[in-house]
Amino acid sequence: MNRQKALMRLIFSLFIMLLFTNSLLLASSNSSAMNSAIEAELDAGFEDSFDDEIADEFSDEFANEQQKEFDPLSGYNRMMTNFNDGLYRHVVFPLGRGYRKITPKQFRESVGNFFLNLEYPVRLVNNLLQLKFQNSLEETERFVVNSTIGLAGLFDPASSWLGIKEHDEDFGQTLGHYGVGGGFYLVLPFFGPSNLRDTLSLVVDWQVDPFFYQEGRSYNLLPINFWQSIGLKSFQYFNQYSDNIEAYENLTKDAIDIYPLLKSVYEQNRQKEIEE
Repeated sequence: MNRQKALMRLIFSLFIMLLFTNSLLLASSNSSAMNSAIEAELDAGFEDSFDDEIADEFSDEFANEQQKEFDPLSGYNRMMTNFNDGLYRHVVFPLGRGYRKITPKQFRESVGNFFLNLEYPVRLVNNLLQLKFQNSLEETERFVVNSTIGLAGLFDPASSWLGIKEHDEDFGQTLGHYGVGGGFYLVLPFFGPSNLRDTLSLVVDWQVDPFFYQEGRSYNLLPINFWQSIGLKSFQYFNQYSDNIEAYENLTKDAIDIYPLLKSVYEQNRQKEIEE
């Protein structure tokens, strides 16, 4: 009980930080608008006394200053990005390639299907929260078909036979759907790019995820304690990403600095997921 109270206090504190961060970002946006107005006045004033080349150079420099993003944890984030990258390349990827050699692709796909099917409550709740009722109905149809004909979710006849695809939604997307900003960028150990909103949202999704153990909850599925749930989730992600090793390597192989690259890719993909 004390641990749960401490966790709730932590979540509340982080939520306050999220609101504060969004306020800062709003203030920064207003400041940028003001700076744009000042820039226009300066350009008009200098137009008569400086040639176009000097004015353009001044404008470009001013614009670059405006484009600096709010990244208060950049030092930590860079360190964690380098840590994760080294972990992936020297530990996870070699293990993943070995795992692929000893397991057939059909086995890895069945493992992925099994986890995906039983995460139905997370997707259902967040589709309902976003008032996506058609998606919620299709998620329910998928769960029924795959749990029966698909042999407890090991196969995905809902997609291959009926063409019913999953509608992957989480609580971070739900908050984004209603206009809650991401807050500052945050790199998580092992899991990689995130932000304050999406990190806090994990706690909410865990409440309905049957693979994440919650003491006293009646619908814990397989794990009988917290550490077993961590092991199951780790295996889920390891199985999933073992087939995506080359995608990461191809993405980062020519990058001089992977930190802004991964940050940009995450933010663009996340925004696309929220808008869908």
